[in-house]
Amino acid sequence: MTLLAEAPVADIEHHWQTLPHPSFKWIRRPEFGSAMVRGRASGTGAQFNLGDVTITRCTLQLITGEIGVSYVMGRDKRHAALAALFDAMLQHEKATSEGVVGKCVRAIAEQELRRRQNIARETKTTKVDFTMLTRGDDQ
Repeated sequence: MTLLAEAPVADIEHHWQTLPHPSFKWIRRPEFGSAMVRGRASGTGAQFNLGDVTITRCTLQLITGEIGVSYVMGRDKRHAALAALFDAMLQHEKATSEGVVGKCVRAIAEQELRRRQNIARETKTTKVDFTMLTRGDDQ
């Protein structure tokens, strides 16, 4: 679910267009809310409340019975609905062993990996290496 929540909605939408669209009913239509984000001092210290972030949540049920749930950061109802649909369809696919939705999710994962690698590569070019220089007369 993290992958579907963090992937760009355009990537999910692209793969959604290649799949058969199952019938479903809304349990909870996409809606906005907020969640408290917690931080940790220096990554290991005591936790503290950092602040609120806006989230969109959604729950639906396929006609075959599988329930899909999603929580995505931000205010994108389409993103939350697609993530919930993929969640439910993946559960159905495990029962039927078709594999089509799994292939789409693997493709999204590969795109996300490439995107993160590109960000890391771009960030690495700005790395500053601070080294201690000694002067010749300090010996």
